[in-house]
Amino acid sequence: MNFIDLPQRAGARGAVRLPGSKSISNRALLLAALASGSTELQNVLESDDTKRMVDALKALGVSTMPIGGNALRVEGVGANGSGGGVFPTGEADLFLGNAGTAFRTLTAVLAFSGGHYRLRGVPRMHERPIGDLVDVLRFLGANITFEGNAGYPPLSIAPRSRVDARAVRVRGDVSSQFLSGLLIALPLIGGGVSVEVEGELVSKPYVDLTLIMMARFGVEVARDGWRRFTVPDGAVYRSPGTFLVEGDASSASYFLAAGAIGGGPVRVEGVGKNSIQGDVGFADALREMDAVVDAGDDWVEATAPPDGLKGIRLDCNSIPDAAMTLAVVALFARGETRLDNIASWRVKETDRIAAMANELEKFGARVVEGDDFLAITPPEIFRFPPEGVDTYDDHRIAMCFSLASFAGLVRINDPSCVAKTFPDYFACFARVAEPFPVVAIDGPSASGKGTVAARAAAKLGWAYLDSGALYRLTALAALRAGIRFSDEERVAALAAALDVTFGEDSILLSGEEVGEAIRDEAISSGASEVAALPSVREALLFRQRAFRCAPGLVADGRDMASVVFPDAQCKVFLTASVYARARRRYKQLIEKGISVKIDTLLHDMEERDARDSKRSAAPLRQSEGARFLDTTELSIEEAVDRILDWSGVENSKCAKE
Repeated sequence: MNFIDLPQRAGARGAVRLPGSKSISNRALLLAALASGSTELQNVLESDDTKRMVDALKALGVSTMPIGGNALRVEGVGANGSGGGVFPTGEADLFLGNAGTAFRTLTAVLAFSGGHYRLRGVPRMHERPIGDLVDVLRFLGANITFEGNAGYPPLSIAPRSRVDARAVRVRGDVSSQFLSGLLIALPLIGGGVSVEVEGELVSKPYVDLTLIMMARFGVEVARDGWRRFTVPDGAVYRSPGTFLVEGDASSASYFLAAGAIGGGPVRVEGVGKNSIQGDVGFADALREMDAVVDAGDDWVEATAPPDGLKGIRLDCNSIPDAAMTLAVVALFARGETRLDNIASWRVKETDRIAAMANELEKFGARVVEGDDFLAITPPEIFRFPPEGVDTYDDHRIAMCFSLASFAGLVRINDPSCVAKTFPDYFACFARVAEPFPVVAIDGPSASGKGTVAARAAAKLGWAYLDSGALYRLTALAALRAGIRFSDEERVAALAAALDVTFGEDSILLSGEEVGEAIRDEAISSGASEVAALPSVREALLFRQRAFRCAPGLVADGRDMASVVFPDAQCKVFLTASVYARARRRYKQLIEKGISVKIDTLLHDMEERDARDSKRSAAPLRQSEGARFLDTTELSIEEAVDRILDWSGVENSKCAKE
């Protein structure tokens, strides 16, 4: 399975320039396409969702031309209220992935566009209801057919019959995108139509966003509270010339939360106190949790409170997407956090209420799930699931749970799903959320790296990982269980279930001291064999990375710098001549009363070096950026001092020569 492991974070501090808002980008693209004149759209989000909209507009014959940076020039078709022949291409088959905003708004617009169109998406999109919107469009004469299950995509659209209805009703308690799509489409039939909302309107800020943007493109919608909206007679879209897309306020929530959890301050740029997006209200929710929040016209900043965050109860109607971030923030708050009025989560990219409950419980939280709420009590003791956080092909779940890394190692499955709205999210998160430092020491057998690493860790006061011991423990467990070292599936299952405890001077396997047993030459050879098995390496990878904790880690092995901790602040390749290494091993064994010939050790070591350097899985070699340390003529203390000098004891960063 594809995954990313996020190491435990030491804190968060810095600034992030936000990508453009997905909600604004897709609305702006569609409105610019419908308007008369040319529109320059600036800071348009580059993501899967916006690509779906751009591709759909191109398929409909709309010119969308990149003009540098994140800007596009859109040549509008000048929709004039005729209700027919709106787009140059009168027939198209549009694949819209799982882009809900694009699907709902285009359904409404194409229903009044006078052509023959097919709209489809990924399987999850075909599970997201659209029947209430279709019912309203049909009332206005739309000719729409459900190709599969009634009430759900995919859809076929044909030219509408003319109906002179002046008022319609639409449900407001399923998705605000139904109302937004309808309002955007009504000027195509000349306007003069009032829309009455039935039930409680969810996600009101997204409707407000739609109204503000329609006004920027020349159509002022009158509204009576949140119950009645009227598109004026003769409404026509006109280009504003240029339109700047704000930074994404939903994406801002992850970084602001990082500041509130990890110390801060963390500042997001591109969205501020005058934002037109409802999710900017996430900052107010953090204030309620006692975080220190400040804002300017183009920025918002969050800092952790002196006494920690507190749980709250919040009506989340105004911040439906950003509220998901609060569910993970709740893991770090005192007492229960309850998020109410989130029923719309059920019909998003996945059933977000159920998904968030499942994943929060993996960390030891107590979660109560209702039809429209989640109540989260933080764990008394954090658990860190080696199976990882399942993301359900939902970008926001992946980004939310990155915040759990402030407590420990977190594995995010299918991290590429963030491409829907924020393709480089994890890189941006890493720039402000700093992990605990690692000194990674790799080298061949008997090079002295274990002794040097252990002493360096002791001097620094850091944790220590003897990664080779994990493979030795696996080999020992396999030997005792009668499993061949070459039996990859069974050895990997054994490795995943190892009960191992490392003490300062002990190694326990299922409660038994095995420090001496795993140093036997047969186990050493077996460890090299099982380490070459990809499935075994994957089973032990998470466990190795979990050793990274405060205040830092010194890890030794054969792939610490290249595979396990590729982001290590200091990387060292420690070696010695094969003869020197054979002499060291010979001395160790003789002191333990084990009779051995040095020629035999030398031959075995040369064979092992060859095997380790040529194996397909993480071969032994000096990784890029690693410093070379030959200890043939160095004492242990001299080698330790050299590494401490390179690591930079004061700032735990590897100094550059």
